[in-house]
Amino acid sequence: MTAAANHRAAPVETLPEDVTLEIDSVLRDSEVDGVLGQLDRELVALTPVKRRIREIAALLVVDRLRREAGLVSEPPSLHMCFTGGPGTGKTTVGLRMADILHRLGYLGRGHLVAVTRDDLVGQYVGHTAPKTKDVIKRALGGVLFIDEAYYLFRSENERDYGPEAIEILLQSMEDQREELVVILAGYRSRMEAFFRSNPGMSSRIAHHIDFPDYSADELMQIAQLMLRNQMYELSDEAVETFEHYIERRMQQPNFANARSMRNAIDRARLRQANRLVETGGRVSKRDLARIEADDLLKSRVFRGAPDEDAADEPRGPEGGRK
Repeated sequence: MTAAANHRAAPVETLPEDVTLEIDSVLRDSEVDGVLGQLDRELVALTPVKRRIREIAALLVVDRLRREAGLVSEPPSLHMCFTGGPGTGKTTVGLRMADILHRLGYLGRGHLVAVTRDDLVGQYVGHTAPKTKDVIKRALGGVLFIDEAYYLFRSENERDYGPEAIEILLQSMEDQREELVVILAGYRSRMEAFFRSNPGMSSRIAHHIDFPDYSADELMQIAQLMLRNQMYELSDEAVETFEHYIERRMQQPNFANARSMRNAIDRARLRQANRLVETGGRVSKRDLARIEADDLLKSRVFRGAPDEDAADEPRGPEGGRK
């Protein structure tokens, strides 16, 4: 049994009724507040998501204090479902959730293993079980994050091996819940259909968190944050141009929220570098840091061409990544 499991299962001596326990000390000693602060800095907006994560963290802190006070009860169920479009921060929140669970003693390692159907489901008889069990073994002591989990179940294919992976996951979610937290992620409507087809999986998920798409203003904030982190800036004209870019990009297929912003910035950096090299001569520090409007106007979005993310963001059933 892991250290985290021992910590959760160990018998606790009941304390006198008048003994008080310090909530702030748990937050301070575990540095959970720091992780929550990091989440606030990393992600723009997503206020309902951040509030729900804080609520789960509060539940875990109080559960820890209850054990210290001798108020032993069943450990809270920790398996989760994150729903929303691509690029809305689901993996980032999963990473921070793993950190919180580790710091409060619910997970021994606190790492995150992110997988898709291809990592779990085999191509022939006898291939799925070892693949799935290997992934679970790697995730023990941390979080297993299954992106687009609904692809594990394909009702149209009776010979599909996905149900075998689901059965193994269900068993591990129950038998190894002291050592493993599973987060299922994907589009909301498709996850709801997946749960209707797999009630055993639905019954094991305690926390459902929906990640909304970003607004145009929020996407601009995200882009500016990415630029600052990379020590770039937009010229005044480029700011206005990028705002128009966002409005157009949001209307195109394969739009992926923050991921599309990152891709746009990477392409703007490429164009800026080519512009500077083609011009030649000496450049200032400001020149090296500044993205100009022309670096954005050369985008295919402004030329009426198919969306720029098509190559690296293949379209899935609801317009997102496969």
